[in-house]
Formats: sequence, structure tokens, C-alpha cells
Amino acid sequence: MAERAAASSLVRLVQASHIATLEQLPQMVAEHAAEAGMYDTALFLVDIRETVLRQLTGKGVGAWDGGQEFTVSGSLPGQAYQRVELLAEPGRAGGGPGRRRWWVAITDGVERLGVLRADTDTDDAPTRQALRDLASIAALLLLSKRSFSDSYARLVRTEPMNVAAEMQWNLTPPPAYAGHDVTVGAAVEPAYQVGGDAFEYAVAGSTLHLGIFDAMGHDTTAGITANTAVAACRNARRQGASLTETSRQVEQTLNEQFGTSRYVTAILADLDLVTGWLTWINRGHHLPILLRDNRWTIELACSPAGPMGADLGLPVTECTAQLQPGDRLLLYTDGIVEARDAGGKEFGRERFIDFILRHHSGRHTLHETLRRLMAAVLDHHGGTLDDDATVLLTEWRGGHQEELNP
Repeated sequence: MAERAAASSLVRLVQASHIATLEQLPQMVAEHAAEAGMYDTALFLVDIRETVLRQLTGKGVGAWDGGQEFTVSGSLPGQAYQRVELLAEPGRAGGGPGRRRWWVAITDGVERLGVLRADTDTDDAPTRQALRDLASIAALLLLSKRSFSDSYARLVRTEPMNVAAEMQWNLTPPPAYAGHDVTVGAAVEPAYQVGGDAFEYAVAGSTLHLGIFDAMGHDTTAGITANTAVAACRNARRQGASLTETSRQVEQTLNEQFGTSRYVTAILADLDLVTGWLTWINRGHHLPILLRDNRWTIELACSPAGPMGADLGLPVTECTAQLQPGDRLLLYTDGIVEARDAGGKEFGRERFIDFILRHHSGRHTLHETLRRLMAAVLDHHGGTLDDDATVLLTEWRGGHQEELNP
């Protein structure tokens, strides 16, 4: 009976949220959660760089307004976020006698949005499931408001953002996706000053479209160039163009807008999610890397056609490879491997690959691995980057859909 009442309360929460603003969600969640036996709830959102968790208080216009804040590294809420687990505070009561305080990651599929705090009077399987259900609903509510909420954007920023980065973050898809036997993760730095890098992925039926772009320069014009390239890519693809045709239409669009003064390197790829058959083209970019059995590293060679926009007239070659279940495909820009420390030593390709292999060997999710990778790249370069650094990591499970959610 209690389980049915909890489920009914959560359904009413969803119904009540349809015309609510982001600022109204904390109170709305708290009221309906209390009806389901979960008290003193609070929502915490992760910042763009995934370093802190900030409380959504519902006050003001979403800028940091004095609510609680926890670090992702070094706090219990941060552990729940990193591990995507339900964690109880050890030896600590919540807001009433005998109550326990819980932290649970707020996720949409594999995209981590933050954590939920709640107190309960019980600790049994139904209680834990109700907490996970509440966190799942909170994710959907947050996503339903995120795209048009300046308050959300302000809350998850810890420093000012330049115009190019503003364009890029509104252009790219979410940094995490899972479905149809595949998991995709992406990361970009410098998060607040990104210039000409962009990543792209989309699903159509049983095909996963992938792309990584690196525009000439590191300024607002580079951001405009990358935005134009991605928009032209989507436009061609959505009209049924092949990879080759798509890249040519991107080049034509860039030439129309910039002549040959601006160009973009890229890898464009299609992955058949049923068979694992990968097709890709190389437009003057770093070659894709395939990681197999967490041991083998294979660089996927493909003759380059030259950057899009340079109008070199080189032939475009479509290359193919057969993926095996568990294979991971790495697409990246030069800022990852060329980041230098104070002594001038590059982060390097080998260190980059080794980091992925060591951290994504069952200990961390794909997306936690990328969070740690970008932190390591930034640390190697003294906390700032001179060039954009972007990575797009795709793992094909090949028939193991049940393993997608952490």
C-alpha cells in the first residue's frame, strides 16, 4: 500500500510540473516527496566542468545564491555522483529521530545532472527504490526546463563564458548518451573559452552518426566556423546525404561564407548499431583510435581529403571497419595530446590512450573516465589550455543493452 501511495505521489509530481518554472521545482519536489516518505529533499546540479555540485534553491534568478555546495572530488555527494550509486551518510541522522540521509545521482540514462538529497524513516528495498524513482523523475523535470532556463545556465557556471563557448554549448548534443547497444561520451575544454572545437552525434533508426570538428583558430570567428560546419553537416545528413556528400556540402557552405580563409578538419562516421560496421571519412583530422579488449590499440587509417573549406579538390575516401562487442572508438582534437606542462612536455598520444585504458577498465563509467581525463589534461597544462581539447568516446556493446545504465 505504501509503495502504491509513493508511486501515486510521484505521478502527481510529474503532472504538477508541466507549467512550473525551474525555480519552483525544489519546493514542488519536496512537497510530493514528503507524501511518499522522503523528507528534506534538495536538488544539486553539477557545473559544466563537473567539479562542484550546487544546490538549486529556487531563489533569485539561478545565479549562485548561497545554497550548499559540495566538491565532486572529496565529498559523499560527489561519490554518489561519480559512482552513480545510492549512498547513505554513515552514522548521521537526517531531519528527525531515527531518520537516515541519502544521496543519489540524478541521471537521464547515462547523462549525470547532479545529485538528490533525501531523508527517510526506513531503510529497506522499497525505500531505496523510491529514492531512485524520485531521482529519475527529478532528472526528467530538470531536462524539461533546462533548454529555456537562464537560471539553470547561470547556476552551472563557475566563471564567465565567452561568446564562442556560448555558441558551442548550445550547438552540441548532451555530453552523454546510451541506447541501442551503444554508449557515447564527450568532453570539451576549456569549457568556458572553447573556440573552434565541436563534437556531434545523433541516432537515426539503427545508425549512430558521429563527428568531431576542429576549426581554424581559437576565437569567436572559429566558433562561428565550427557552428556553421556542424549545422551544414546536420542539414545534409537529415536530407539523406552520404558521408562523402555531407562533407562536400559542408565545404560548399564554408566556401560560400568565408571563401577559403576558414577551414575545419573533421572525422565523420556512421556506426551500424546492429552489425557494428563502421564507415568513416577523414577530412584532414587526427585518425580515429580503436581500443579492443582493453589491451589493443588500433589506429584506423584512412586517406585524408583535406580540411573542409580549404577547397583542395582531393578525393574523399570512405573507409570501413568491423567493430567487436566492447570496442571503444576514440575521436579527438589536437588540444588533448598537445597540451604541454611547464617544461614543454606534451600530454601525448600514449598517455592519452593509457589514461582511457587504465580508468575505464571496470572501475569507472565511460563518462567518469572522461571527467577525470579532462581534469588530468588541464592539470598537465597548469590549469589552463592554449588550444581547445575535445574527445568523443563511443563504446559499442553489440547486444548487451542491459549493461548500458550504470
